[in-house]
Formats: sequence, C-alpha cells, structure tokens
Amino acid sequence: MMAAKNSLQKLDVFALFLPEIRELVESRGFAVLKEILRKIHSIDMAEGWAHLNPQEKLLVFKLLGPRKAVEVFEDLRFEEQSFLLTSLNSEEVSPILNEMAPDERSKLFKDLPGHVMKKFLNLLKAEEATNVRTLLTYKEGTAGSIMTTDVVELKKDMTARKALLTLQENLTLGHTKDIYSAYVADDDHALIGAVSLQMLLKAPQDINIKEIMSGVDEVKISVDMDKTQVAKHFSKYDMLDGPVVDEKGRLLGVITIDDVVDLIQHQATKDLYEVGKMSSGRGEIISYKTANVGELVKRRAGWLVFLLIFDFLTGTVLKSFEHTLSAVVALTFFIPMLLDTGGNAGAQTSITIIRGLATGDVTFKNVWKVVRLEVIAALLMAAIVGLVALGRAVLLQKDFSIALVVGLTMSLIVLVAISTGIALPFLSKRIGLDPAVLAGPITTSIVDVIGLIIYFKIAQAFIPVLRF
Repeated sequence: MMAAKNSLQKLDVFALFLPEIRELVESRGFAVLKEILRKIHSIDMAEGWAHLNPQEKLLVFKLLGPRKAVEVFEDLRFEEQSFLLTSLNSEEVSPILNEMAPDERSKLFKDLPGHVMKKFLNLLKAEEATNVRTLLTYKEGTAGSIMTTDVVELKKDMTARKALLTLQENLTLGHTKDIYSAYVADDDHALIGAVSLQMLLKAPQDINIKEIMSGVDEVKISVDMDKTQVAKHFSKYDMLDGPVVDEKGRLLGVITIDDVVDLIQHQATKDLYEVGKMSSGRGEIISYKTANVGELVKRRAGWLVFLLIFDFLTGTVLKSFEHTLSAVVALTFFIPMLLDTGGNAGAQTSITIIRGLATGDVTFKNVWKVVRLEVIAALLMAAIVGLVALGRAVLLQKDFSIALVVGLTMSLIVLVAISTGIALPFLSKRIGLDPAVLAGPITTSIVDVIGLIIYFKIAQAFIPVLRF
C-alpha cells in the first residue's frame, strides 16, 4: 500500500491530463477544459507546464480562474513567466501582477531587464508599485529581500473578536496570504507583541489582545539578517512565521515557513552543485523536464576547464619524476590507490566542516576544538589506511622497500588531505567566499599534486636504486 502511494506521489499529475487537454483544445471544448483545469492543483500544473507548446500555454492560462492563474504564475520558472508576460496584453497581465504576493512579485521584478521592469511597474496600482520599489531596495540575500509585506497589525487594546474580524477582512480582501501568527504594533508601527491564531480562536472574545500576546524579542528578525541566519532562526525557535523589523523595531513584514523551505531547498541545491563543481545557478534545480543542452554545458563546462588547468600540475609533477618511474615501474601501480584515497579523505573532512559551518555547529569560536578532533582522527585513520596499503603492496610486489614507501606515503597523504579538507572551508569562510566552492574536486586536485611529490620523494629516500 505504501509503495503504491509513493508511486502516485512520483507521477507527473499534469501529464495524466495532457491527452484530454489537447483533445479539448483541438475540439474547442473550453467549458469542459475549464472544469478539468480547476481540478488540477496549481503546483502540479506549474510542474507540468513544459509539456505544453506555446499556443497551448497561452490558451490554458487564459482559461484559468483569476486566483488560479496567479497561483500557477507564481510557481512557474522565470523563463515561463517572461513568456506569458510578453505574450499577453496589458489588460491580461495587470491583474496577475497586482494580485501576486509581494515577495513573489519583487522576486519576478528583480530578474526583469530594466526597461521591461519599468513597463510592468506602470501596470501596477500605486500602492503595489511602491511596495515593489521598496522591496527591491533590500540587499539580495537578506531577510528584507525574501519577506512579504502582507502583514496585519493589531493593536494591544483590541478585543480578540475585533482582531479576528480584522484578520478575516484582510484575508477576504486578499491583503494577506498565510496567517500563523498576528503581530501587535503601537501607533508608530513598533512591534510590541505577537499572538498565535490558535490563541485568538481559543481566547474569550472580549479579552484584550495585550492580555494574551507574547513577547517577540526572541523571534523577531532584523531586515538585514542574512537569509541563512533566517533559516537557522526558524529552526532554533521552531517557527511557522517571523516578523521582520527595521533598526528602530518597526514592523516591516513577515517571513513564512514556506519561504524558508524554499530558501533551504535552494541553498542545499546550490551547495550540492558547488561541491560537484557546477555553476550553482543561484540554487535553481536542473530539471530534465525543462533542461536543454546549452544549460547543461553552461552550468558545467567552466568548472571542468578550470579543474583541467589545475590538474596540469599533476602532469608536470609526473614528468619531473620521469626517471624515478622508469627506474622502478612498480611505483606506478599504486598511484591511483594513493591519490583516490587521499581525495576521499579530503572530501569527507571538507564536507563535514562545510555542513558544520552551514548549521552553526562549527564557528571560529570553536575552531580549535574542531581542528583538535579532526587532527587526532586523522592520525588514527592515517595509521589504519597506511597499514592496509603496506599490506596490499607486500602482497602485490613482494618487495618490502616498495611496500614501506607505499604505506608511509598513504599515511602522509591522508594527513595532508584531511588538513586540506579542514583548512580550505575555514579559509574561504574567512575571506568571504562560500566554503562549498573550495570543497570536493579542488581539495582532490591539491592532494593529487602534493601526494605525488610526497610519494616520489619517499621513494627516492627508501629505494636504493633511486638514490642519485
């Protein structure tokens, strides 16, 4: 039963309706088509949007109800949004833009070219246009850039009944999208308290808000707070939403849990792609439903070329020790084993450190504790893998001098790899770069070069024929 349920969840729901949709488009059965579209969830529709050709996209979009059209539009990729904006007339575009959630609208306008943004700003109501301009002033990656200004201010002397009516009125008018908590502000809009929707529903209707509101010092979010800190803030206090305030404590907007989930997903995607040495694309997922060859090459080729140039050093090292390799050919048998193990050890460490930096478990305050733990672990792991490598070399070559070289090299490479895996994330964090950028293949490339030098130098020291 569970397997069947999971299979259903993996289905492209929109694709199931696609034959019927196309048949109704062809036969112009628009009344029936509107009813079918009404039953498909907006998320499923947005995910399957790429199945439609341009003409079908325009026709289907025009058949959506006003609210459904906005929901689908908000969930589409930017390229699809741009297509609709440029293909529909101003009378069709204006209600979509005006009814979008403020944060979704500002995200869209942020990616539009300047002249296009100016054109669509003119289609907005004065209040909405001002709202967009305000949200666009906040620095990218801060709480201000991801918040929505759809927030209702309650007053402390309101009764619970009046507060509920106020919230209901704003929901009916579409002035707010998601409500988990209501926020209390004074006449100067300074945030002074919060009350959950559940508390409002349970409280006596004639009680004043000031009697049931809670403090907000722990949960309020500075408008300049970095978005990664916002995610940690939500996790720490188990929040569904959080009020955003300026330096004077005035309520500016709210960030809801769905914004944070999107934020975490984008950050996780960004980190994963950067560890794999691809362009992060600001956390946009590469979907094979919509991806093209150009996008794949653009996201991957740059890093491949960079790492290729970096790995030229490996060839240079091998060439400089050409005599050593020609004198003792058996040394070449162990190069892949040594370098692969070193790369793995470095990647293990760097990924662990990067995750710790991202979650706050690792900071510059506890850096020496982290380094001490990793160094002790490195020494033990170096001894273990060194002995295993020595044993393998003895079995393969029956030459203890070569086996000793391989075992010692393996131990030193592991120490170098783990040290590199510790140092690079901290170094990049200190200079203001994303630690994920210096993980994975870059760590491996550094270990390859240093590992080869160590290998051949030890070989020259322990193998008599190489002493010259």
